[in-house]
Amino acid sequence: MASGGSGKSASEVSNVTPSGSVQQRKRLSSICDSCKMKMQLVADLLLLSSETRPVMAADGVPLADTFDQCRDTVIARTKELSILTHDIQSQLNMGRFTEVGDRLLELADLVVSLTECSAHAAYLAALETLGSQPCLPGLVDRYKVTRCRHEVEQSCSVLRITPILDLTPQLLLELSQHISTNLKTLTDISSLASDRSRDRFAKEQFKLSVKSMATSGTAFLACVKEVKTQPSELTRNRCVLFSAALVQSVSALVGFATEPQFLGRPASISSEGKGVQTAVLGGAMSVVSACVLLTQGLRDVAQHPDSSSKMADYRERLRNSACAVSDGCTLLTQALRERSSPRTLPPVNSHAVN
Repeated sequence: MASGGSGKSASEVSNVTPSGSVQQRKRLSSICDSCKMKMQLVADLLLLSSETRPVMAADGVPLADTFDQCRDTVIARTKELSILTHDIQSQLNMGRFTEVGDRLLELADLVVSLTECSAHAAYLAALETLGSQPCLPGLVDRYKVTRCRHEVEQSCSVLRITPILDLTPQLLLELSQHISTNLKTLTDISSLASDRSRDRFAKEQFKLSVKSMATSGTAFLACVKEVKTQPSELTRNRCVLFSAALVQSVSALVGFATEPQFLGRPASISSEGKGVQTAVLGGAMSVVSACVLLTQGLRDVAQHPDSSSKMADYRERLRNSACAVSDGCTLLTQALRERSSPRTLPPVNSHAVN
């Protein structure tokens, strides 16, 4: 989810006014927050989960059929990540905060893709070990619906805590589109679950849950549209009021959809398989952790003037984070190629998301 933009083209960035630079720094800081939450959320759901399941694509089929396909995709992603990391540093050194924000959005999407492919590769590699049994699919993909719930909550939170003057038309548009996309995903998954369920109550409850979510979503998005045309604390407070109903309806739907009877059965993995899985997931977590640190470093730079006494330290931390991204990519590549790792899963300063 992108945050409010300054509206300047790349050609204008090199000749910005001081006020424009302030707006670009604010935008970058906001993008850093959203990207950090996005990367951490996906890592928590896929890399720290106690259950072993395949990762499904948008069309409901597995991301890849074989481990080799996943491995090659992840390795390609690590190369793209290295290029983006270098580009972000170069753009920052030239003071192009708008471009840094745009590249960071690309980086976050790339990290999400890399995380999903790594988790699926870990699943496939673990299954190839003797004694492991595959997952039995259910009616609902727990990862998808849980991620949608958290992203709706985060988008509503942005509307709640962002100062009214910073709620630009572009930011409001992006928030509306992001929420609408997640609501559509939840609707599609729930409708399909209703069609496939053999339980009379479940069939009807999925439909009723979707109807409740759609009604609260329509009321909330109407409030967002009003803030866009008539920005004031009054219209923003309406968003806050109606966002509570939306978050509650989404939470209720996801809570129902993730009851055990709808989720199928996770894979049963042998001890050897768990070792392989830990190596791959550990390599992926190294990449995510480094990218989160890189994002935090960018936020520190964006929130302080170049004359700050701490700026040299912030930029040094940023360089160290970029090196850590490279090291993490190397570790992940090694884990995928050798199906083992020279070190165990690194400590993570985050908690599992349920």
